[in-house]
Formats: sequence, structure tokens, C-alpha cells
Amino acid sequence: MLIDLHVHSCFSDDSNSQFDSILEWAKKNGIDGVAICDHDSVEGGFACARRASEIASDILVIPGQEVSSAEGHVLVLGASESVPAAMSVLSTIKYAHDLGGLVIIPHPYKKTSHGIGYLEGLDVDAVEVFNSRCLTPYANTRAKIVADKLGLPQVGGSDAHEPRMVGRSYTDIDVTDGSVDSVLSAIKTGRVKPGGKLTPPKYVVGQMLRGIRKKKYGFIL
Repeated sequence: MLIDLHVHSCFSDDSNSQFDSILEWAKKNGIDGVAICDHDSVEGGFACARRASEIASDILVIPGQEVSSAEGHVLVLGASESVPAAMSVLSTIKYAHDLGGLVIIPHPYKKTSHGIGYLEGLDVDAVEVFNSRCLTPYANTRAKIVADKLGLPQVGGSDAHEPRMVGRSYTDIDVTDGSVDSVLSAIKTGRVKPGGKLTPPKYVVGQMLRGIRKKKYGFIL
């Protein structure tokens, strides 16, 4: 299965992506599933999963969130509730695991996107080594080098803040079935391979500007 493990919806304060559009573009772009990882809330993920069921979409939706720890961003997939923001990264990881969540460190070496800047000593399940919103290869390349050294599973995600960019990067996951539990198990055991390509700079800049407008005015034109 090809799954984009890092997608933002309108539940994020810097995205206006509606659920139907996310599911539509995932289908158009040949993606089998998405993990909805809104900032500091899992509610968007659960809402998108409900919407997918309502419209009988064949796109798998994994509820997740991008937690703003005190040291940077942490992705949590499959947790039963939202993980609080502003805790230390170690406390964030423990809290997520206690909720049954799977922990991925996204864009660890992309400081402009709140990358935590290190991986050593962290009890994480995987590392995002291909984030398509990186403007240069440096952050992704360094993440892969360190993940290789530490023997951690490596995944990819678009970090899409607009629907058309869903699936720009993704993770090829070797699963026994199409369930969320099967996907999470495959990630933990390393049956994954990141792929895709970088988002064109004009879209990255456009996403950033629209995000600033939403944070300031509460909506995106």
C-alpha cells in the first residue's frame, strides 16, 4: 500500500484542506491511504475517517496528529486521544506510547519547520526521512543517514497543507491487509520504503502564505 503518512486538514491552523478534497486527490495521485496529522489535535483524523466511511471512500484514513513538543514536532499515529503540546520530547513520546500510539519524528533536521534536530536516545518507532516540503535535499538526506546509523524504520510523507499535494511523497508499506492496525504494525517492524518527490517551491511558499493568513484572519481565501 502507498500511504501518505503526513497530511494536514482544515483542523490545522495553517491549512484549509477539506476532507472530501483530501480523499479525492489521494485517489487521483494513486495513494491508498493518508494519515491526517493536524497540529496538536487528533480530532481532524477521526473526523476524516468518519467522512471517508460516509462517502464509501476506499482511501484508508489513519487518525494522527503533529504534536508541538517543547523541542519540536512529533508525529503520533493511532493514539486514542490527543497528546498535549509543550511537553519535553521524551515526555511526549512516553505519553503517546501510553495511549497506544506509534511515534514518528518528522523532518528532524528541518529547523524552519520545528524539527527537533536530533534522533539519538529517542524511543521512536520510525523517522520521516522524506518530507516533500523540504526546499533542498539536505534535511531529508541527513535524516536518512542518521536513521540508517540507528537502525530505525524510515518513512515518507508529503506534509501537504493543500489537497493537490497529497501523496507527493509517501511510504510503500508491506501489509497483510488494509487495516490501520496492519499498517502500524508494518511500520514498527520496518516493512516500509519511502518514495516520492519534493513539492515545487512555489507551492511550498504558497502554502506558507496561506497558512499565515489563516492564523491571522481565521480563514484562507
